[in-house]
Formats: sequence, C-alpha cells, structure tokens
Amino acid sequence: MFQKISELETPQIYHHLVHGVVPRPIAWVSTLSKEGISNLAPYSFFSVASVNPPVLTVTAVPSRDKLEKDTLANLLETKECVVNVVTEDVLEIMNESCADFAHNQSEIDALNIETLASEMIQPAGIKAAKVRFECTLRDTIDIAKQPAGGVLILLDVVGIHIDDSVADGTQIDGKTLKALGKLGGNDYSTVNDQITLARPSAPKTSA
Repeated sequence: MFQKISELETPQIYHHLVHGVVPRPIAWVSTLSKEGISNLAPYSFFSVASVNPPVLTVTAVPSRDKLEKDTLANLLETKECVVNVVTEDVLEIMNESCADFAHNQSEIDALNIETLASEMIQPAGIKAAKVRFECTLRDTIDIAKQPAGGVLILLDVVGIHIDDSVADGTQIDGKTLKALGKLGGNDYSTVNDQITLARPSAPKTSA
C-alpha cells in the first residue's frame, strides 16, 4: 500500500505518524505563567537536537479549537521550563494531567502533584520524576500556523537532576530508569525488554 500525502485528510496523516513513529519518549513539561500559575503537560513529540550545546526539542501541535497551548504561551513569556522524563511509576498521574484544564488552572495544584524547587530557573520540577532537565528557551520555529501545524520548541539545557535510585556512578542507568514510550492512540510501551548489541567495525577492504 502506498498513499500520497496530498490525497489524505489531516486525521489520517496524524494516525500514520503517531502509530508509525514509535516508541516516542515523553517530556512532562512544567512551566510558569507571568502571573505565577504553574502548568504541567506531557509531549511525546520530543527528542535531542544537539549535544554541544545540549538542546532538547519539543513540538507543540495545536488542536482545532486551541491554536496555542499553555506550555508554549508560558515559554514565550517566561523563557523557562523543566522537562521531566516520564517513567512507569508516574504513568497514571501523567495521564491525568492530559485533561483539558482551564487556562488559569494549575494541573499541579489540581492534582496535588509534589514538586521540587529548581536550581537555576523559576519553574519547579516534578518530585517523582527521576530525571529532570532544567531548560531555557532558545527558539521556536512555526512549521504552520493552523490546526495540527506544529511549533518546534528548542530548549537549552542548563542543568540536569538525576535521582540516586537511577544513577550508575555519575551516569543515568537506562534499565533502572524505566522510561515510558508513547505509541499510537492511548497506548504506551515500557523498556523492560532490552537488546544490547555492540556497533560493529567497518569491514576491511582488500588493497
């Protein structure tokens, strides 16, 4: 089966993307509005853009009736956030934070989620998150200003919190972290089954 994008409706394209690009790590992003109201929202369009300097990417994809999410609005105003990595033990409460809260309502307060003060920025991190990246806004790139048109958010990492329970010396132990992956629809994946495979050397060529 081959499908031309020009012949597909937006919901069909979305379905193919979120079911085909899997699993995706989940950034649980905490921000503050200029009025000091905390916001917390998960994003699975999340990755690393650069290591030196360290830059994370989060893509905000607006819905039909809300062209700008609170996370993006807060970042544009205050330039700071914490990217909390979602793991198995916070799945339920993370999912609850997906509900459509009012603009002036804090998900953190409404759900009684415990937080920890950040070291270098104003927004607090989520206490239950085993890995937290303190970030400042580097840039935003508007892919398309329309429903389902993404805004690519580039975040400079200024500090990293690693819980001792998932640390192997000074490094993160991925097996202990048990990060979740987002699949299509309402589905998630775990990393309980892992395959370790060393990268091979290039084959030698004869002279």
